[in-house]
Amino acid sequence: MMDSVTGLMSGVAGGGAQANEGVEEGGGVRRRVPPVELKLVPLEEGSEVTLNSDMMILHRQMDRRKAAVYLTLSGLLIFTTAFLLGYVAFRGMCRLCGNEGDLIPLSDAAGAQHSPEGGVMYMAELREMLKKYLKEERIENTLRRVSRASHPPGSSEGNAVAREILQNLQNLRMDHTWTDSHYATLQFPSRTKPNMLWFVDSEGAELEEIPLDSEGYCAYSATGTATGGVVYVNYGRREDFEQLRVLGVALNGSIAVARVGGGVSFAEKVWLAQEAGLVGVLIYPDPADVPQDPRRLGLHSNAVISEHVHLGSGDPFTPGFPSFNHTQFPSTQSSGLPIILAQPISANVASKLLSQLSGTACPRGWQGRLPYVQCVLGPGFRGPGERRVKMAVYNTMKPVLLNNIFASIEGKIEPDHYIIIGAQRDSWGPGAVKSGVGTALLMELARTFSNMLENGFYPRRSLLFVSWDGGDFGNVGATEWLEGYLTMLHLKAVAYFSLDQAILGDDVLSVYSSPLLADLIEGAIKQVEHPKHTGQSILSLVQRQGGWRNIVKPLYLNSGAYSFTAFGGVPAMQLHFTEDARSYPFVNTQLDSVGRLQELLQGRLGSVGRAVAELVGLMVLKLSHDQILPLDVTCYSNTVQQLSSKLSQHTAQLQSRGLSPLWVFSARGDYSRAAKNLQEAIKNSDIQDERLTRLYNTRIMRVEYYFLSQYVSVVETPFRHVFNGRGDHTLSALADHVSLLRSAPHLFNEARFRRQLALFTWTLQGAANALSGDVWNIDNPL
Repeated sequence: MMDSVTGLMSGVAGGGAQANEGVEEGGGVRRRVPPVELKLVPLEEGSEVTLNSDMMILHRQMDRRKAAVYLTLSGLLIFTTAFLLGYVAFRGMCRLCGNEGDLIPLSDAAGAQHSPEGGVMYMAELREMLKKYLKEERIENTLRRVSRASHPPGSSEGNAVAREILQNLQNLRMDHTWTDSHYATLQFPSRTKPNMLWFVDSEGAELEEIPLDSEGYCAYSATGTATGGVVYVNYGRREDFEQLRVLGVALNGSIAVARVGGGVSFAEKVWLAQEAGLVGVLIYPDPADVPQDPRRLGLHSNAVISEHVHLGSGDPFTPGFPSFNHTQFPSTQSSGLPIILAQPISANVASKLLSQLSGTACPRGWQGRLPYVQCVLGPGFRGPGERRVKMAVYNTMKPVLLNNIFASIEGKIEPDHYIIIGAQRDSWGPGAVKSGVGTALLMELARTFSNMLENGFYPRRSLLFVSWDGGDFGNVGATEWLEGYLTMLHLKAVAYFSLDQAILGDDVLSVYSSPLLADLIEGAIKQVEHPKHTGQSILSLVQRQGGWRNIVKPLYLNSGAYSFTAFGGVPAMQLHFTEDARSYPFVNTQLDSVGRLQELLQGRLGSVGRAVAELVGLMVLKLSHDQILPLDVTCYSNTVQQLSSKLSQHTAQLQSRGLSPLWVFSARGDYSRAAKNLQEAIKNSDIQDERLTRLYNTRIMRVEYYFLSQYVSVVETPFRHVFNGRGDHTLSALADHVSLLRSAPHLFNEARFRRQLALFTWTLQGAANALSGDVWNIDNPL
């Protein structure tokens, strides 16, 4: 044992064979190390521990301690590195963490959006983000600022509002903000000669002046004077004039008194009166249609409702092309400008006129609620002598610089495809509903999407936010912009959402839409809580009314969305919340204020505004997010099917005249097949292929444009859409004409019907061919 220990120690102390070797110090000098002598003391007998085992145990313990220290340090380093990496990654993914650190729970894992920074966002995340950033109080604050006072186009108040809107948009995280300006001809009341109304005798001498509201007028009325008897025409609808003809009431040369409402605009009332041979139209709010008790949120009996009477949109002196410097263009005007006089009057003035009429009693259902009026049609007056009415309109035309204000968020994959959100900014009066509501919703949506952009939202397609000028005169600013970009807009614009007059109550939701967008509304109303019924979705209440499709209606002429579809070929939508039991009576009056709107809504203005903004925002999100545009290209097949059924009912009568509806049937079949084939092709394709996806989306985007008839003049017939437009080329005109075969065969015009049938069929067949894609995919059997 001693020998082994001696060998071990000599190896440790002497370093083995090299123990006597010199050690090199700095400077190259080698120093000899003296030998070390060890003396070993022998262990006593009976010792249980040997030196060899003690030394080995000590050596191993030291190694283990070092290893433990190294492992501990390595573990801490790995943990710290992993923690930091995980924190950075999680922070990049948690885009819904607000300043307070709250995390919104998510539930949907479908529809991923890949951002350029590598993060993934899902549609459920985007929906929750939209809900989080929408603020009720901001909607109310903007509405109050915009509706402080009357702000018509060109006024100092209007320009101040425009500057404020532009500044607010510039303060947001937008990729671009800019203005688009046009000089348009607008009509205003004369400052020197007010519009007048008199009773006159048979010689034209003035017997009595009837006072009128100096602020009430109909923009784009003809000017001058007109004299005649007075005829009560109910709402001034086409069927009302037809009933008057049946009753034998003398219309030619008379002045019509018409009620506000009935589903027709002022412009349509005046146009139909002009066609019937009348020389003027006086339009009043009847208490049966418009509440007129100021103590119960109604108009006072001396109030008037003003509205333009141009049967069209845009500057009527530059129809079909954008309005710039008029001196550079030949003089022309819209075919929709009236050539007869029009003027709004109060219920009191209407009562004074109608209470003195004589003639045939009114048809059933025509009786309003004017006091002291026994409903008769005229045109004469009771009492001695022959009396008539003379009206004078002295409105003046004025060129006004209109400023449309734009802001955009660029899409990351399809930046040249736009979803457009717009609202009218101007108002002849405070305009809380007319322009304030839409502007407030527009600004809140712009702010919300800007905040979402800062927190990881990267839209696939671009978003455009637009504040339009000249809306009170027939959507002049919007239409002039459409006219300027008409040749390329169908390649760029995916859809348009109008926010105008979105809040007229808080009970019933109505959606006025192109059929292509109708399916979007179902998904949106599932997600949004009804503003009046906490805890219930809008869809749950709509289902009690017969289903969501019952709330979807065709676009109407005075809608802010109408010209986009009927003129521009862009799918468009406008929605309203209205009261179930009563209407908001102050639109287009000087009484349209925030206070009255809040009173009607019982303080729920913010919650209703939030619901509308959320509805529109969800539809915009879907259009900007989905790889394949969610537009229903088959929708028009059903509409044409209804026409086919109607034509089938008259097959025998048409064939007896040498006419055949087979052309329409064939074109309808081609369109239906093309639409279904496109849907099937998309279903069976790899939508991750961006090239293929873009080709499909381009075909889908152009569907609405395909239905703009290429066979009528945009100057003479601006609303060329065969389904949503106006004119002899439309489906409705064709259906009305063919119905004459039974109701009035003597009025059926064979040559006109042939032309109508040809124009509609060619447009439908062209849409079918275009939807088919490449020319070799078109199936036209011999």
